[in-house]
Amino acid sequence: MRFALPLALVLAGPAMAATPCGGDFGAWVVALKAEATANGIPADTADAFFAGLSPDARVLRADRSQGVFRKSFLDFSQSLISRDRLVRGRALADQWDAVFARAEAEYGVPRGILLAFWAFETDYGAVQGDFETRRALVTLAHDCRRPDLFRPQVLAALEMHRLGEFDLDTTGAWAGEIGMVQMLPGDILARGVDGDGDGLVTLKTSVPDALLSGAKMLQHHGWQAGQPWMQEVILPDTFDWALTGLETELPAEQWAAMGVQVRAGTVSNGIPASILLPQGRKGPAFLIYPNFRTLFEWNKSFVYVTTAAYFATRLTGAEPYLAGNPDPALSVDQMKALQGKLAALGHDVGAIDGILGAATRIAVQKEQARLGLPADAWPTVELLDKL
Repeated sequence: MRFALPLALVLAGPAMAATPCGGDFGAWVVALKAEATANGIPADTADAFFAGLSPDARVLRADRSQGVFRKSFLDFSQSLISRDRLVRGRALADQWDAVFARAEAEYGVPRGILLAFWAFETDYGAVQGDFETRRALVTLAHDCRRPDLFRPQVLAALEMHRLGEFDLDTTGAWAGEIGMVQMLPGDILARGVDGDGDGLVTLKTSVPDALLSGAKMLQHHGWQAGQPWMQEVILPDTFDWALTGLETELPAEQWAAMGVQVRAGTVSNGIPASILLPQGRKGPAFLIYPNFRTLFEWNKSFVYVTTAAYFATRLTGAEPYLAGNPDPALSVDQMKALQGKLAALGHDVGAIDGILGAATRIAVQKEQARLGLPADAWPTVELLDKL
């Protein structure tokens, strides 16, 4: 049976104050080790876990250069979704049918969603990352960019090691995620599922453990059983583009009354929904339900989540999207210039990073409306010039 220290003890560290970030790395590790032992971790376990660690410059470079998310939705989705991935995903759905059926029965998460993240995170388990997880987590916890996120993850990985579920040579993604669906140690401790009944939660080697743990995590973050997440739609030419975007929710049947047509099936009456235009009014259009928003708990990238949600619909029978003919995407330099102008006007766009994230899209739409442009949240050279 799996016995863990209380999660609040592992993650919050009440016995000692949280170890501050930065400063001398060796001294910081000594302080964090003392914090861990004060919270119930055996000294020999902590000594073995922290032995020989040093900062990983490759992790820090990866943390500061996530250029793939600068791609447009069409470019990003076409680079991740291939016929081979579709065929393999559908074959795996059949191979692990009982596990997917259990995930939906117990946690309400359909197979398409789990398959999409399994595919995108690790190519169905084949590419799980070659970063040493201990070193990656300790590097990011010591770095002062996001210590509040990563310091608890170090302690969670240490607790997993105490349980026999984390080998010291465990490898994974640069940000410390582990296994076929790439979950952080804290999530594994809190919501890991022993899907194969061997008494351990091992997301690197056990498909049932990985898929059921991912399903439980999504349920925890609010996934609603039996509800949709995305449907492709066709909008009338006279549509009010200012109503699009995740900021506006209306009952799905109200969108239908405004002329929104679902390409396949019908709208889900009684459920709030939004209209999403990943590349503006000339590109694909989707009706987005609350379950879509839950996916941001798995990955914060707008283009990643939109692509994963779309791929999940493809895996469960949807036709390819109508790509349309969107206006050209801004270059990275142009996007940074636009973000700078938006920030100067008082909009919160987050980092000036050249990535069209949710905050930048909201600011773009507001300025489009102010300037009398079609307010579809897709930045163009025309908008940049007018600003």
